[in-house]
Amino acid sequence: MAVDFPLHERVRSGDRAAFAEIFDEHARVVYAHAIRTTGDWALSEDIMSLTFLEAWRLRDKLRGEVRSVRAWLLGIATNVMRNLARASRRHREAMSRLPPPEAMPDFSDGVLGQMADAQRLAAAGRALRRLKRSEREVFSLIVWSGLEYAAAAEALRLPVGTVRSRLSRARQKLRRFVEEELGADRDAAELRIGSGDISPSGMDATRTAPQRSTG
Repeated sequence: MAVDFPLHERVRSGDRAAFAEIFDEHARVVYAHAIRTTGDWALSEDIMSLTFLEAWRLRDKLRGEVRSVRAWLLGIATNVMRNLARASRRHREAMSRLPPPEAMPDFSDGVLGQMADAQRLAAAGRALRRLKRSEREVFSLIVWSGLEYAAAAEALRLPVGTVRSRLSRARQKLRRFVEEELGADRDAAELRIGSGDISPSGMDATRTAPQRSTG
């Protein structure tokens, strides 16, 4: 990937128009990385915003050692997601100490036919989230975001050999996890069809759902 050093210089000097060029070129990649990792559209928008806010704060690091702006930004996005995950875990722990809320009716069955895309993302998310975080990050950057091994190593600040071995383990585990998740979906969907909750057309969308991810 060609490195635009003049553009980097402009960004480091505080040129917002230059930074806007970087945003326009890479925002979709950052957003795609976030949504594939989290399976949450709204959260992914927040992650993208936080990533570019942090990139602007760290703009002085856009020097010669940053060969790939995309890898640099995806590395920042990965750190943002780590921080959000820690904050979310602390929030869940705090909420678990509160009295349980009053049960509310579940209205989800009426909109299942409109949720095929969300279900596919959720399925992919569950499988990916069953991986160790270190394996999940490598898989997301290389397989889903299309980074080369060296660029992913730069983003994660790891040796290339470590990146290769983590990706190999991640792929082996994901094959098994995906089959398990899809099988669980089919079983649950068949039970719902038997009780009249889901139409066969809705089931087709579930059966063809892409592989899940967890962590």
